[in-house]
Amino acid sequence: MDLTRTDIYLDGAWVAASSGQTLAVRNPATEEIVATVPAGTAADVDRAVAAARAAFPGWADTAPAERAAALDRLHAALTARAHTVANTVATELGTPLKIAVRVQAGLPLTVLRSYVDLAAEPPAEESVGNSLVVREPVGVVGAITPWNYPLHQVVAKLAPALAAGCTVVLKPSELTPLTAYLLVDAIHEAGFPPGVVNLVPGTGPEVGEAIAAHPDVDMVSFTGSTATGRRISHLAADRIARVALELGGKSANVILDDADLATAVKVGVGNAFLNSGQTCTAWTRMLVHRDRYDEALALAAKVAEGYRLGDPFDPATRLGPVVSAAQRDRIAGHVARGLADGGRLVAGGPDAPLPERGYFVAPTVIADVDPDSALAQEEVFGPVLAVIPVDDEDAAVAVANNSRYGLAGAVWSGDQERALRVARRLRTGAVDINGAPFNPLAPFGGYKQSGLGRELGRYGLDEYLQTKAIQR
Repeated sequence: MDLTRTDIYLDGAWVAASSGQTLAVRNPATEEIVATVPAGTAADVDRAVAAARAAFPGWADTAPAERAAALDRLHAALTARAHTVANTVATELGTPLKIAVRVQAGLPLTVLRSYVDLAAEPPAEESVGNSLVVREPVGVVGAITPWNYPLHQVVAKLAPALAAGCTVVLKPSELTPLTAYLLVDAIHEAGFPPGVVNLVPGTGPEVGEAIAAHPDVDMVSFTGSTATGRRISHLAADRIARVALELGGKSANVILDDADLATAVKVGVGNAFLNSGQTCTAWTRMLVHRDRYDEALALAAKVAEGYRLGDPFDPATRLGPVVSAAQRDRIAGHVARGLADGGRLVAGGPDAPLPERGYFVAPTVIADVDPDSALAQEEVFGPVLAVIPVDDEDAAVAVANNSRYGLAGAVWSGDQERALRVARRLRTGAVDINGAPFNPLAPFGGYKQSGLGRELGRYGLDEYLQTKAIQR
């Protein structure tokens, strides 16, 4: 099935891109090209930003209830496409379909629904002495999004920006652009005013940099690698533009000596391998008390061996491919270095059997990892778990915080208060205690080199608002 798209979306219409060049989209499970999309240019970004700038005053002045109604129509249009979204993500990213239905299609709908409700509430005003303090939309937003959650990461930026009264220029990842097209189809059906949302697919060096450096883009919201986030920050800083960055992670899963070990290990391995390990919040470092270390390794190996690789559309598949050949090779390099640095292979690894075609990586567990080694410090972004023994609670906290990242983490203990005490000591933006569920209304973002700002819920909406004091 050819999923090719031929146009970009500007000022409320599908139009031709400035160049006739295209980008190929591959199915990572088969290595076949399944579609092409236009390769946008800086000229296309200029057109998109001009449309967003022209649309901004009218959208900013639209009553909150009307903006909420438009988002509600978008929710309905996207819900009608949920099955197509899941199938598209399974095709262009390789997420197993049953996971794509629940996470790749389901979670963004939950997030979008939350902003339907939040958009209906006018931003709070307050009096401070003789000043009236008001909140206003920041302006034109450039949203640059990654490939690993191609709908969720867009909705987490687009929905609060629109709820706040901002207009948007969107650049999806060139590896997974097809899902963004489905979203913009839904936006068009929902009847947003022309120019409120604009789509320019393309590469980071061409389209992403043009957005980040554009003088008429008031804010850049980026999710991706820390290295690219650094570049985005520099481009925006040259014109003193606001940035929101959700970057890399190397999250620690702290399993204390009084934890339910079987559950902690099973859930921990599952978290590390979700979406083939291509999750910024993945708990890729498992820290286990030395007294229970050998038992934890045996459990982790058994759990990892139960992850069947294969066709994302096969209901028996638990682990799909990674997104590209380059990603597969990069992960293999991390595994090789981890073993060369003294790690001990417990499951998977370079000699594990793989499907004949596709960019597959075996679910891999490596024990005895040095906390200062590359495997414990670098973001692998694949199904690779590093297991590290620790002697006590203080050592676990020290190892967990021994990272330039600080995005997420977990603590397991039979004593809830003890787990909470340890969670408070972790220098990271989110911590799950004993497998607590993800909360799409809670603030999401990182400490240190994991980023700036927060997404989701009221905290995500606040990122797209400016504060003004009016003296009376």
